[in-house]
Amino acid sequence: MQYLCGANLLELVQGDICVQRVDAIVNAANESLTAGGGVCGAIHRAAGTELARACNEIGGCPTGEARLTPGFLLRATYVIHAVGPRWHSRTEDAVLLEQAYRNALELARANDVETIAFPAISTGIFGYPLDEAATIAIRTVSRFLEQQTQIKLARFVFVNEEAFAAFRYAARRQLVNASVAS
Repeated sequence: MQYLCGANLLELVQGDICVQRVDAIVNAANESLTAGGGVCGAIHRAAGTELARACNEIGGCPTGEARLTPGFLLRATYVIHAVGPRWHSRTEDAVLLEQAYRNALELARANDVETIAFPAISTGIFGYPLDEAATIAIRTVSRFLEQQTQIKLARFVFVNEEAFAAFRYAARRQLVNASVAS
């Protein structure tokens, strides 16, 4: 499913983020930038051992922020490590999740990225409810795409139908005035 956001494209697909042909993929990272489970573990395995070394050199990343490394063995040139919040049902959780997406996009733009792929940040072991996370992610990314020209495509990639469905619903609800490209 694709939506036009200004002159740029927001896309939702089911698949493996590690094999996406984009300039950068976003890792749903932890603050220590170490290989974890879920998307983070999959990205680290696919990128090879050099990714762990590069992350170790960075030394960590606070919640809501993002850091950049090479993609190493991935098709993507870069991995942007965005640290979303662990769900505690606090107001600041939503603020931190929005910041994680926005900071990843700002870092991508600063590094001349034109195409980027996102997972559903914080919705795995960090426990963020899918519906709420989807609303925040779609709103943040679509607004960013509308307000700039550097990033031409932002793709959300989901490994399971549940996340895909939650983000599809959020996109249909929030992007009612956006042109549907497919």
